[in-house]
Amino acid sequence: MTFPAPHPAPFPAAAPESLGFDPARLAEAVAFAEAHETPFPRDLLAHLEGGHFEPAPDNEVLGPVQSRGAPNGLILRDGVVAARWGDTRQADMTFSVAKSCLSVLAGIAHGDGLIPDLDARVSDSVDDPAFDGPRNAAITWRMLLQQTSEWEGTLFGKEDRIDRGRDLASEGKKPKGWPRPLAEPGQHWEYNDVRVNVLSLALLRRFGRALPEVWLERVMEPIGASPDWRWEGYRTSVVDLGGEPVVSVPGGGHWGGGIVTHAEDQARLGLLMLNDGVWNGRRLLPEGWVAASGEPVALHPDYGLLWWLNRSGRFPAADRASLLAVGAGGNTVWIEPSSRVVAVFRWLHPEALPGMIAHVVGARGA
Repeated sequence: MTFPAPHPAPFPAAAPESLGFDPARLAEAVAFAEAHETPFPRDLLAHLEGGHFEPAPDNEVLGPVQSRGAPNGLILRDGVVAARWGDTRQADMTFSVAKSCLSVLAGIAHGDGLIPDLDARVSDSVDDPAFDGPRNAAITWRMLLQQTSEWEGTLFGKEDRIDRGRDLASEGKKPKGWPRPLAEPGQHWEYNDVRVNVLSLALLRRFGRALPEVWLERVMEPIGASPDWRWEGYRTSVVDLGGEPVVSVPGGGHWGGGIVTHAEDQARLGLLMLNDGVWNGRRLLPEGWVAASGEPVALHPDYGLLWWLNRSGRFPAADRASLLAVGAGGNTVWIEPSSRVVAVFRWLHPEALPGMIAHVVGARGA
């Protein structure tokens, strides 16, 4: 494994054939990415305010939103770049890729002893109104990380109801946002941004510091990332932390805010996960955390601890042990352990992701 030197040094690169790729087929993969741009318009604020995720008033934007740039990406093997396209240092919103970053922070908290047991109730160690009441007090850290918490309430002006019924085939034709009766905590899987933001708040309480500070110190600086990223919150998400106002950051850009970063920094995160949380000999994540992140939820075979999986083979060409951080609009970090490939796709049409992965797999050797 080659670990890139700290930014602004360029990533190491080599001829595709020296990394086991067929040059012509890899070029076809790049051309495929360039030909399949996301349908998200460049003006992301107008897109969100226009009701992409949900209609008014639930779609009110609470955090910063910036227009996006052009598609770009990287394909690496063993940490060496085999192909790139576009401006890979173009810092853009990442949407739900931030959820996987929260998972990394939870791993650090676990390693630090701040969360000794993922199956412990969050309310046992977090004193916050978000975990009051019989239902919310019973929720565990694992439930939040697996999106099975069934947390109920309003956080920073957003009701959990907004995302009820999201990505659930079992709900048939019920629309996202319908007042679905809740199951017991741990008994129902649902992709719900409000509940992910509850996890972020809980991690803030356990670290006793703003999460972007922890992210910088424990992840971005050790992996040599650029200073071109930021993790922003909402105008409504300022909380009291020991008498000081601190912003609680969201796990995505659903209502604005979230992580703005570029493909090269995301590739560094992918390499960290590929190497079991160790960066150039230094362990940043506790041993076993990457493996735990890739263990499927009993209620969803393709979801782990805020990482998407491929256990069901929904990406037929890819290793079933793949890990993916996926954000709206076509933002993906794909990690394939068996081939030692890390790929970052920015602003790729979401429907083209299986085809893009298949092109990369078709270009690489065993």
